Amino acid sequence: MNSTQSAMPRWIQEGVHRFEIRIYVEDTDIGGIVYHANYLRFAERGRSEALRELGVAHGDMIRMHGRMFVVRRAKIDYERPAYLDDRLIIETRTQAVTAASVTLEQTIRSVDGAVVARVDLLLACVISGDRRVARLPTPVRSALAAMRDAARA
Repeated sequence: MNSTQSAMPRWIQEGVHRFEIRIYVEDTDIGGIVYHANYLRFAERGRSEALRELGVAHGDMIRMHGRMFVVRRAKIDYERPAYLDDRLIIETRTQAVTAASVTLEQTIRSVDGAVVARVDLLLACVISGDRRVARLPTPVRSALAAMRDAARA
């Protein structure tokens, strides 16, 4: 392990960010089962927290670099339902980083470890004013690459 890795939080060293949520009534349908579109909301929360802990908070990226992420592609596989009062863990991993995009894999699990849903995302970096594709700022690309590389180690 090099000095850069030892300075990183443990979750970054492992390459996986974990974020826990609880299912509330507002997240469910009339039967108490999580409404399918809400898994994207859960993934967004987990992704936002992972980026924040990497030092790449959305607001900071806009203020400091004039750049933001937009979802270019999202794919969800539903494995099993989640219910009212369940606790879920959103795991976020960086799969690939290019000059202007990042591919993330998110796994939503129950606290007992069972996979509830998998979300694969392609995020594009754009200029915040006109939404044209732009290169990732160097510190952002470096942080995401460190997370990807830690998962591979």
